[in-house]
Amino acid sequence: MRKIVYSLAVAALLWSCKPSENVVSNTAKNEVQVQIDLTNIKDDKVMVTVTPPAIKSEKIAYHLPKIIPGTYSEDDYGKFLENVKAYDAKGNTLVVAKVDDNSWTISDAKKLAKLTYWVNDTYDIEGTHDIFSPAGTNIEAGKNIMLNTHGFVGYFKEFVETPYQVSIAHPATLWGATSMTDKDAADTNDVFTVSRYSELVENPIMYSKPDYTTFTVNGMEILIAVYSPNGVFTAESITPEMKTMMTAQKNFLGKFNSTKKYSVLIYLSDTSRKDAQGFGALEHPTATTVVMPEAMPKEQLAEQLKDVVSHEFFHIVTPLTIHSKEIQFFDYNNPKMSEHLWMYEGVTEYFANLFQVNQGLITEDEFYQRMATKIANASTMDDTMPFTKMSSSVLQKPYKDQYQNVYEKGALIAMCLDIQIRQDSNGQRGILDLMQKLSNEYGTQKAFDDTELFDKIESLTSPEVRKFLDTYVAGPTPIPYDVYFAKMGVTKAMTQVAGNVFLKGQEPNFSINPQTKEIYVLPGAENLDFYKSLGIKPNDIISEINGTKYNLDNIYDMIIGSIAWKENDPITVKIKRGGKEMLLKGTVKLPHDEIEGFQATDASKAKLREAWLKG
Repeated sequence: MRKIVYSLAVAALLWSCKPSENVVSNTAKNEVQVQIDLTNIKDDKVMVTVTPPAIKSEKIAYHLPKIIPGTYSEDDYGKFLENVKAYDAKGNTLVVAKVDDNSWTISDAKKLAKLTYWVNDTYDIEGTHDIFSPAGTNIEAGKNIMLNTHGFVGYFKEFVETPYQVSIAHPATLWGATSMTDKDAADTNDVFTVSRYSELVENPIMYSKPDYTTFTVNGMEILIAVYSPNGVFTAESITPEMKTMMTAQKNFLGKFNSTKKYSVLIYLSDTSRKDAQGFGALEHPTATTVVMPEAMPKEQLAEQLKDVVSHEFFHIVTPLTIHSKEIQFFDYNNPKMSEHLWMYEGVTEYFANLFQVNQGLITEDEFYQRMATKIANASTMDDTMPFTKMSSSVLQKPYKDQYQNVYEKGALIAMCLDIQIRQDSNGQRGILDLMQKLSNEYGTQKAFDDTELFDKIESLTSPEVRKFLDTYVAGPTPIPYDVYFAKMGVTKAMTQVAGNVFLKGQEPNFSINPQTKEIYVLPGAENLDFYKSLGIKPNDIISEINGTKYNLDNIYDMIIGSIAWKENDPITVKIKRGGKEMLLKGTVKLPHDEIEGFQATDASKAKLREAWLKG
């Protein structure tokens, strides 16, 4: 999972059916059959019918997940089910009792012929729950259904390893983008079969008007599907950058090739209305679900997709190939978390940055700057909390509050391990080599014990690597990043980075009039280069930028759009001053902050550094 966080300050500023009587028995087949009806959506709700195999017990429980792999948060998907009913073969109702948010028991279970319920979606009510949008659901009749399967289909523990057959009735105008194979040739019905429930959970489907491209990279078929509610983007417009990125990833990974098809399902949120607000992506073995704002400029969208999709794609290494028993035998309602988030998320995030410098997508200095930013971000968190303890207890406070550090310190842990392995092997091996060896040792079907991983890594690397893991990953000692950078001839240096014209850290330099919804400039902002160059003064009302009108309703779009602005870009701003409209023209002047970064200074280690970044 990869979350994109824009500005907490901006968020704060905005203040603030009746079942059929014809029941088809499933007793002849040892599979769970599911019917999802996308043709009769009512109030953004979808009817789901579940037909289990023959049941031998008097009582059985049906569950929706509390948590799913990759999210590390308890989200209680059962809360979005309504009117759960059970029927026998004659259409008579059976007694259903709700046990908790995610579980229902059915009495006289031997007679159970089918279970029905309505599913509500999550995108348009995101203020009422904490589900990360790429793991959530959307139901808009005739437009889009983001069918993350764990939000629609549950399981009986007795049949969690039983095959599933899922039939989805849908309008002919909607097409389902997925890595699964549709076994029904009809235009209005899809049939998918999977070997067990966990395989179903790992295969999202996005229904919308067909907008997709496909291409092949080193034997892997890639599907890019896009839903853009206002038609701002198409799959074709996004594909060139995605193809460049994924080709580079495959070249970087080399031997890793765990799937023949990979789908990227991109949902672009309309932030001017109630829609998804949790931007980022969620990984699956053969797919990634992505949510991004539709208002984002193309260049910025391409950059964000490069970072978040590459992160999710690298999850094919870990935990999708290399993982512990806690992940192999994941319990959706009473999970035991693994100690090794430093590897699952940290190594993945490090690869998402390393491959870009390795393949020439970013410069060496840009890579150092990214790592420096991670050091700065990690410093705001608890640097003495053992990462293994945080990982195994990540669902509880205070550990859950440190989860974001898996993308910051987790990536830095991986970087330092990479450096240590390179130094020990005189540049011949790095952390990618380690992951390839671990993949050979374990692979998708063989899980390791949490307690054995460090021993195995030591056997494949060196005692120095084991010492690092014990001291800085399992222990409370902060990592001396300067020491590890110095091993590669890299030292501290001051660098300048461009900021955002509307924000200083988390503080905006504007406010909102709640009565008129107008955006006005705060006192003191006139001294900033952006406002000064245009002649904007305190209390001026910003009504339009580059021909687009802005107020409270689309302030988020203004912030997102400004992220892509570059120094000296032409700009036109319409303001109101004392009730009079004025049109101001000029160029963008970005704020710049001097921050501590890193640069290569030791020429004697150039060969070792080259092996680290380009090997």
